Amino acid sequence: MEFLVDVEITWPPDGDPAKRQRLVEEEGRRARELAEAGHLVRIWRVPGRWANVGLWWAADATELHTALTSLPLHPWMDVTVRPLAQHPSDPGTGP
Repeated sequence: MEFLVDVEITWPPDGDPAKRQRLVEEEGRRARELAEAGHLVRIWRVPGRWANVGLWWAADATELHTALTSLPLHPWMDVTVRPLAQHPSDPGTGP
C-alpha cells in the first residue's frame, strides 16, 4: 500500500547542536535502510523549511507506523500520512 507522508521537523531553538548533527547523520543512515527495504520509495525536500514529502510503501498503516517511528528524529517530527488508492485515470498505469 502506498502512502504520501509529509514530515516537518520541529527542533527546539535551544536544542544541542551536536545532538542535532548526530541525529541528522543517524536519520540519513536509517532512511537509506528503509529505502533498501522498499519502504521509502521517493523523498522530496520542501524548500525553505526543515520538511519533506515522501512516497512510502508498507503492507498496512501499522507497518508504516513502525517504519516512521524507527527514524531517529521521530520525536521532533510533525507527520501527516495520507493513504493512496489507485485512480482509474492514472496515466502511469498504462493500457
